[in-house]
Amino acid sequence: MSTARSPPRSSDFANSPLFATTKAGSSSATASSSRKLSGGHARLTHEQALQSLRSFLHSQSSYDVFPVSFRLIVMDSALVVKKAVSSMLQNGVVSAPLWNSRTSSFAVSDIIHLIQYYYQSTSYEGAAADVERFRLESIRDIERVLHVPPPPLLSVHPMRPLFDACRLLIQTHARRLPLIDQDDQTGKEVVLSVLTQYRVLKFMAVNCRETVYLNEPLRALGVGTYVTPSADHPENPFYPLATATMQTTVFDVVHMFSELGISAVPIVDAQGKVVNLYETVDVITLVRMGAYHDLDLTIAQALARRSADFAGVVTCTPDDSLASVFHLIRMRRIHRLVVVEGGKAKEGESPEEAAERTQRKGRLLGMISLSDVLKHIIGNVNIGGGGVGAVPVEAVLAAEAQARKESTSS
Repeated sequence: MSTARSPPRSSDFANSPLFATTKAGSSSATASSSRKLSGGHARLTHEQALQSLRSFLHSQSSYDVFPVSFRLIVMDSALVVKKAVSSMLQNGVVSAPLWNSRTSSFAVSDIIHLIQYYYQSTSYEGAAADVERFRLESIRDIERVLHVPPPPLLSVHPMRPLFDACRLLIQTHARRLPLIDQDDQTGKEVVLSVLTQYRVLKFMAVNCRETVYLNEPLRALGVGTYVTPSADHPENPFYPLATATMQTTVFDVVHMFSELGISAVPIVDAQGKVVNLYETVDVITLVRMGAYHDLDLTIAQALARRSADFAGVVTCTPDDSLASVFHLIRMRRIHRLVVVEGGKAKEGESPEEAAERTQRKGRLLGMISLSDVLKHIIGNVNIGGGGVGAVPVEAVLAAEAQARKESTSS
């Protein structure tokens, strides 16, 4: 494990006042641009606000997102899994770039696949022994056995426009994007940091006044995934969402994480009301503690062992606005929102309708990920499958430009 700190290129936006622009070396230019984009203090429509935000992303580099001083955790791919997980949790991160010292290159892996593999194919004792000696570099072999796609492996140069990086994050379903440069003396790769969807959205929430004009309802905008019962899936009343109950085993949820490529599952009661959320970090904590047998526990039993500092489930209603989501991102760290029935009173409703509405309050309606929010901001992009391969963003953009050129010439 190694840590690195960046040179001071951008300010620490985490401590900025609401709507303030405090980027070192470019605060006046950015603030001026924001005023021009919004037409001073004139009210913008939702679409005008989106165009302003996209212009902002085009004007900033990927490196501008990061504060003056920050910590980067990099894991050697030869590190054993248990030590890697322990180091990540001690440093407050749930993912980290992997450095292959033999090839002098970077990679990414998903430890959830490792947990699923060992639970299916070995004893508790065997899993405990193997995790003590299993190295991160071997996770790719396990992904092949499980027939699950590896995480997208791509990178972006830190000086590329932030819009390009966001577009590739959406296209490949990647949750994080390493910023990789080349050392002038050795010619080898140097990772400067890792761009995440949360960092981008937090950067926008703090530096872009235009987010307050995104007042359209979330469901009307199509932001998120919503319950749509299907005759083809009668066993799942919340289709296409994956859900669990307090009686579901932890490993059944781990299987959902691995097979569906998701990082959280809402826990519902018999009425379909959301009572909790189980996340990948909860499972990784079990591995760190060596409690492999806990995968046989029910969710209720596992949640009883959860750390007392769990931040809780963040919910919203389908009628909440995108502006309210950005306000929440500005105020606290979130990774997703669970959409539930709000139970808001309607004008002219009868006592029976009011009682029925109250009965539905808290029922699961959907899930909104940060990827959903970023996708709406970026606009229409062709969504890819299992990633673009181990190539930098620049190569992908060049290939797309060449394809357009050939299409036009023909």
